[in-house]
Amino acid sequence: MTPTTSSDPVATGAVVADGIVVVDKPAGLTSHTVVARIRRLAGTRKVGHAGTLDPMATGVLVVGLNRATRLLGHLQLADKSYDATILLGASTSTDDAEGETVTTASTEALAGVTADGIEAAVAGFRGEISQIPSKVSAIKVDGKRAYERVRAGEEVELKARSVTISRYDVLDVRPGPEGISVDISVDCSSGTYIRALARDLGVRLGVGGHLTMLRRTRVGSFGISTAHTLEELAESFSFLPIADVAADTFPRFDADAEQAAAIRTGRPLAGLKLAPGQTAMFDPTGTFLALYEPHGPLAKPTAVFVS
Repeated sequence: MTPTTSSDPVATGAVVADGIVVVDKPAGLTSHTVVARIRRLAGTRKVGHAGTLDPMATGVLVVGLNRATRLLGHLQLADKSYDATILLGASTSTDDAEGETVTTASTEALAGVTADGIEAAVAGFRGEISQIPSKVSAIKVDGKRAYERVRAGEEVELKARSVTISRYDVLDVRPGPEGISVDISVDCSSGTYIRALARDLGVRLGVGGHLTMLRRTRVGSFGISTAHTLEELAESFSFLPIADVAADTFPRFDADAEQAAAIRTGRPLAGLKLAPGQTAMFDPTGTFLALYEPHGPLAKPTAVFVS
């Protein structure tokens, strides 16, 4: 996909069209704040994101503009990749470096943790596992975010959920004065909490653990190599047009004029042999119109993106 660039739309009075922005989120900002920045830079209020990142985390945040906000829910964004650093030797109230220290391992206990022992423990977290999310996650408990309840001093108990860790590599092990730093790289399913992986690795090794660095390097097909910082976007706004994203993500069908007229109003089409799943429908000018999927002898819309 080739990104489209423009000067600052706010300065020129222009409004960016439908598309996807891959942002390299900095540490210290919430995903909501990033969306607010993109609204200003893109000159549109209709902006949404997929896959929230914690303020301490950096990396890939996929943002939709205008009609592409609706496309986000249809993209294959479940698989994600992260680079992270775990500090073994202490557990915290938030399972990361921003929380208060809850337990600290003894020097003797840490001395018993070896690189081979860490690798053996990590192996137990590969594949489909049951994971209890961090208590400071955004999961709602009786209508209120878990992290809001924790910050209010409430006790929160979250249920375990099934997640898949398809890759969990130990990149480096570095003993230090505060504990043992372990650099990891992970491919996982949506809903996986890397903070929980840090916590659980520390529990399995008997010394406690928490996350000190987290960087998301991929969301679906959108990698860090295509991401732009907010500073770069402020200088030259870059986005992937919705038609390019659709064509690269789904099978493509180029409709004739009569078919395109029906697609624009979301009417079923007969006689089309579409591939299983969703197909991106285009009109004769190359405009992306809708996503359709087969239903018996008919092709029916799952989402129409033009009016």
